[in-house]
Amino acid sequence: MISGPPSPRPGSMCVKRLFDLVAGGCGLLLLSPFLLAIALWVRLDSPGPVFFRQVRVGRGGVEFRIHKFRTMCVDAEARGQLTVGADARVTRAGRVLRKTKLDELPQLLDVVLGDMSLVGPRPEVPRYVAQYPADVRERVLSVRPGITDWASIRMIDENDILAGADDPERAYLERVLPEKLDYYQRYAATHTLCEDVRILFATIIKIVTR
Repeated sequence: MISGPPSPRPGSMCVKRLFDLVAGGCGLLLLSPFLLAIALWVRLDSPGPVFFRQVRVGRGGVEFRIHKFRTMCVDAEARGQLTVGADARVTRAGRVLRKTKLDELPQLLDVVLGDMSLVGPRPEVPRYVAQYPADVRERVLSVRPGITDWASIRMIDENDILAGADDPERAYLERVLPEKLDYYQRYAATHTLCEDVRILFATIIKIVTR
């Protein structure tokens, strides 16, 4: 286990932020026709807004509203925040977007705005962040949350794992979340720009080869 909060590295953080701005901005520009097509598909597939926005906890514990393409019916969150297996709340378009992770693409906007990074610990909702041990919370929230990381790649079928549990909420808190937090802490303590690039390529390969 990593001990103590990571030492600040201002130079590397500036390089990381510059990389996020350039790559995130170029991604939004180049993918804009594709993003518009997905937005139209979401809008025509089911009633409701194109985007799903939810409060997440970012760097330093600051809350922000994440952007995702909506993949569920409009009242889905009132029936629970975990998505388990073949969840009936997921729309037809949503099933494809979730499987391919295309629902995450609007987070490029969060990257440009500075709430997120391309790579980093996935941002959680406040109720789950409240379950982090104090030292772990400090370490994980010392970096910007990201669109992808090693935990996202290696636990990409998390919903299917939870579907096999008698109590998905308990399984998430006792089995899934601790494993994620281990990845998050290691990233916060050791991340480099080269590692970020490796994670981005590994994410693309994982999605394409699923």
